[in-house]
Amino acid sequence: MKVLVLNSGSSSQKSCLYEIGDALPDDPPGCAWEGKIEWTDHQAEFSIKNSRGVSRKDQTSVGSRGEAIERLLHSLWSGKTQAISGPADIDVVGHRVVHGGPQHFEPALVTAEVKSAIEGVSVFAPLHNRAELEGMEMVAKLLGPMSQIAVFDTGFHRTMPLSAVTYPGPYEWFEQGIRRYGFHGINHQYCAQRAAQLLGKNLNSLKLVTCHLGNGCSLAAIREGRSVDTTMGFTPLEGLMMGTRSGSVDPGILTYLMREKHFSGQQLDEVLNQKSGLLGVSGISSDMRQILAASKNVDEPEKMARAKLALDIYIHRLRSGIGAMIAVLGGIDALVFTAGVGENSPEVRAAVCDNFAFLGVKLDQQKNAPSPLKNASPLKNDNDKDISASDAAVRVLVIRAEEDWMIARQCWNLVRQQSSG
Repeated sequence: MKVLVLNSGSSSQKSCLYEIGDALPDDPPGCAWEGKIEWTDHQAEFSIKNSRGVSRKDQTSVGSRGEAIERLLHSLWSGKTQAISGPADIDVVGHRVVHGGPQHFEPALVTAEVKSAIEGVSVFAPLHNRAELEGMEMVAKLLGPMSQIAVFDTGFHRTMPLSAVTYPGPYEWFEQGIRRYGFHGINHQYCAQRAAQLLGKNLNSLKLVTCHLGNGCSLAAIREGRSVDTTMGFTPLEGLMMGTRSGSVDPGILTYLMREKHFSGQQLDEVLNQKSGLLGVSGISSDMRQILAASKNVDEPEKMARAKLALDIYIHRLRSGIGAMIAVLGGIDALVFTAGVGENSPEVRAAVCDNFAFLGVKLDQQKNAPSPLKNASPLKNDNDKDISASDAAVRVLVIRAEEDWMIARQCWNLVRQQSSG
């Protein structure tokens, strides 16, 4: 089965083609073809490669996102990066949908009703949901009446108890759909399953805290394979400090800014989502690599102080959030780091884990190093490893984010269920 995955974001578009046989492999396979578009100032930067090792990169002006997506998909069946003979070779297309609202949690065939529901909650994640709908329209235009499946980022968190879901405001909020949905669920679910596989344990026996640390950041408390709490809520703004997002702040700050500084809703949205977090505090960047470099640059003491403050806040809030997740679980068997910062920043991992030594968290400093070492004992996938000390009571894992593969798996399962039903 050939499964094409479209992962549409606010500033990027990722696509992968997976070829899956009669059974799902134990380890994530490589893509037969993968492409990415990054949009900057009306320019589209394309990065495309296939399994034969053929790749190309270029930048061009495009009139619309749809035009760029069309060009990207054409490279799948034409040109030097071609991986299939034509669109008819594709069996199903899967889409990551950030917000499914109160109606949609399970993977679903894309119908007019499903698209209407996604549009109906796009106000909660406007940059993402509308981009995802545009991707669905482009697939319909290019591939015709192809089966398309929506996989919802909020879906994994559907198992959270009402006490974790309901905000302590008027109960009418909950009745109106104002509740904690949680996000990054596709990757949190994948990491939980992968952790159990790598540890050789039954997922139902584990208490896990998964740390998705990228430009967006969230934690999940996972017991018996089910999400019981997470840090993001009604929107992807709640919770941890992020690249440009503030995370949780005192709501009184917002009413103060509206009342005394005459901020509009749009201004608040812009400040909280685009001008806060690492960027807002440091004044330097939203990129953790640049923050870490600036925090050590003694030649620019003012920038160093701001960068160090941003880093200290980030670590403080991350430790606090992990502690809360452990309390909800009533213990922890493994702590998982994933996504850009989680996978690539040994400094962040070490700073976080240091404060949980009292629980039996202990890193092997060589295994936590940025480059693989001969004695690092990597697990099955070279990208995934156990960085704990041999005598640690709590395992610490680094697991590569595999949202696209998780979406492909969900599509494979749904298609198989329908064909056998």
